[in-house]
Amino acid sequence: MKLNTNMRALALILTLALGGTAHAADDLGARRAALDSLIKETWERNMRTAPEFASQIGDKRYNDKLSDFSQAAIDEDLKASIDFLQRFKAIDPTGLSPAERLNRELKISSLEEDIEGARLKMYEMPVLQNSGVHIDLPQMVSALSFDTVKDYEDYIARLHQVPRVFNENVAQMKNGIRDGLMPPQFVLPKIVRQSRDIAAMKTAASPFAAPVKKFPASFSAADKQRLRAAVFKAIEKEVVPAYKKFAAFVETEYVPHGRKDPGLWSLPNGEAMYKFRVKSSTTTDLTADQVHQIGLAEVARIEARMLETAQKLGFKDLKSFDASLDKNPALHPKSRQQMVDLYQRYTDAMYEKIPQLFGRLPQGKMKIEQVERFQEKEASGAAYNLGSADGKRPGRVMVNTGDFAKRSTISIETTAFHEGVPGHHMQIAISQELNDLPQFRKYAFYTAFVEGWALYSEELGTELGFFKDPYSYYGHLQSEMLRAIRLVVDTGLHSKKWTRQQVVDYFHAHSNTEEVEVQSETDRYIVWPGQALGYKIGQLKIMELRKKAKAQLGDKFDIRGFHDTVLGNGALPLNVLEERVKEWVESKKAA
Repeated sequence: MKLNTNMRALALILTLALGGTAHAADDLGARRAALDSLIKETWERNMRTAPEFASQIGDKRYNDKLSDFSQAAIDEDLKASIDFLQRFKAIDPTGLSPAERLNRELKISSLEEDIEGARLKMYEMPVLQNSGVHIDLPQMVSALSFDTVKDYEDYIARLHQVPRVFNENVAQMKNGIRDGLMPPQFVLPKIVRQSRDIAAMKTAASPFAAPVKKFPASFSAADKQRLRAAVFKAIEKEVVPAYKKFAAFVETEYVPHGRKDPGLWSLPNGEAMYKFRVKSSTTTDLTADQVHQIGLAEVARIEARMLETAQKLGFKDLKSFDASLDKNPALHPKSRQQMVDLYQRYTDAMYEKIPQLFGRLPQGKMKIEQVERFQEKEASGAAYNLGSADGKRPGRVMVNTGDFAKRSTISIETTAFHEGVPGHHMQIAISQELNDLPQFRKYAFYTAFVEGWALYSEELGTELGFFKDPYSYYGHLQSEMLRAIRLVVDTGLHSKKWTRQQVVDYFHAHSNTEEVEVQSETDRYIVWPGQALGYKIGQLKIMELRKKAKAQLGDKFDIRGFHDTVLGNGALPLNVLEERVKEWVESKKAA
């Protein structure tokens, strides 16, 4: 009798336990489905509200639209971000896989950052000399694919929306005047010049006319004639008048209100803005002063290596060596094409070597092209534009060949590695090819990771036997010095109240960067507070993680495995990257 009673009790316990397990499993399944659905919902909204980006990555569903920059749209975006944040936080992470928990955490942190940024109203300063609607619109053209008649018709529909987009930007700029949120006054005339230069171009020479210079062979003569006429008409009747009107507004109404001090500190709530920018760029909790001190230490370290190189070449100090570089005609490009050819040569050579350091290589191709002439004066020395995930449009390294005779060839080798392989192209192309990641992870952009990796990649050139020419090696050191200087001068400008001249003087005291680059870089740090901090902070973290992993694994350390681990999860905040590397180290120990 007692045995039967015990058996019935045991059966009841098992029934309850199994029922509870089934319920928990059902709940876990529902939470997983909810998380997956919410991630997809946020991505779909991003595609709708950023149609230019959607087109760039090969999603053509919104090819006929330009972004809505009205106050109503901005308010709606903030409301949606708050709603999405609450919904992500409401999903209990208990029992989720590590990948699912990471996806949830990354979405939460990203949305929190979006909300904080929106509340600081930095969107009321939408145009600068190196970015903004007047530059982004013509640049967008080269990022689109034109394969079908519908691609052209969608593009024409976008041209019709150009006046609306300019008007929305002007409305936000007027809000900036009202709220005291203004770019530095000295950069604003450059925006006027850029806009008028584009408006003054002959229709056929306009960057907006580029798609009709060459049609697919399959198009009929009638379609070619119709589409060309429609594009030209939109440029003449809508695009050009919009640019002229915008230039007039900036010159007469906007320039007089430009801020007099270059630092962000001079704006209302400027200290909070810069703190936000530092955290966003570095994905750390470093203070501006800590970043400044890291920069000073790095400048001193790299300067010592530069002096050592100069002395090997027979110079007693950096000043005399730098002076010789300026006067050496062999170290200056002879033509625009020579610069492009050098980038190509170093890229081809690197492609042959990278299997020594990487297990996974990118499938996506890349090209090297010249920066469009209309933005040469304010563009950086080189930049990378991502390709489409389907491979139809390759990634592109855009080389600034303007004023080529005043530029130097000694930094081309290291910059080729930074912008192409194993730098930006390799990291971004591999990220696009990670099919087990959700879309938002494939296209994540954390400055400290993306730019930190590219700077780290420059140093890989030394490990693979590049920089045989001591002048090119010196250029490599100069490139790293530039990123160290950025830590000092960016924090100097926006936290320590440095003047623009102090930045220029610091550049000249610690580098031989050509004058045209010094000026454009200085202006860049002024108008993009904090952005330049991510390069060195990210590079130092990757180097630190590699050093720790090697120390812990000893003979088990595999450089290809380390690099594949760093690149195998898409771009990540530095603290998350550190966790991924720790997991890899533990798995290697266990093996």
